[in-house]
Amino acid sequence: MTASPIRVLIAEDHALVRAGFCALLKNVAGIEVIAETGDGQDALRLIHERRPDVALLDIAMPGLNGLDVLVRIKEECPGVKAIILSVHATDEYVRQALRNGAVGYVLKDAGASDLERAIKTASRDEPYLSSAVSRHVIEEYAKSRTGEPGPHEILTSRQREILQLLAEGHTTKDIAHMLQLSAKTVETHRAQLMERLGIHDVPGLVRYAIRAGLVSPEK
Repeated sequence: MTASPIRVLIAEDHALVRAGFCALLKNVAGIEVIAETGDGQDALRLIHERRPDVALLDIAMPGLNGLDVLVRIKEECPGVKAIILSVHATDEYVRQALRNGAVGYVLKDAGASDLERAIKTASRDEPYLSSAVSRHVIEEYAKSRTGEPGPHEILTSRQREILQLLAEGHTTKDIAHMLQLSAKTVETHRAQLMERLGIHDVPGLVRYAIRAGLVSPEK
């Protein structure tokens, strides 16, 4: 009997990069790409509907960033194994991804063999880190440095969601509609996250969201 292929979803907001990953995996034996998207909210919807074995997630996606998609997968679809795709090999990104439930972390310049190993390892619920990431994490932990607390340590899931949408330029009315909340509730969350971060204007929130990796500078 032939084993069923590992069913993979790719969530990456850059269409060309996403197409590249699809092309890399198209002819890999034992792996099948069943869905792709460039939006975090849509990724979560597809994960619920299609139940892939492995989800490849970009960190900076519109709607819902990859780190928060990880949290939702862990809570709502624990059988789905998630791998973060990133251009960043920094300690904070890697630690946060693993803390949020990722079983793998792969750099976007990875070759087909690296990506194949990551997917097959993750499907067995075993951790996989790109070699460059592994070296960096070891070096950073050896330094034992403490940095600025990230948004996942100091904000609630809803506050992070609203922070990202604000940083993407959405109005309070837009956010209320997207999240099915009242405008007043959104304003309350915004006031609370501003108080918690000590930032009291939207440009400051945008800068923080970019620095924390919730959105990319180009957005």
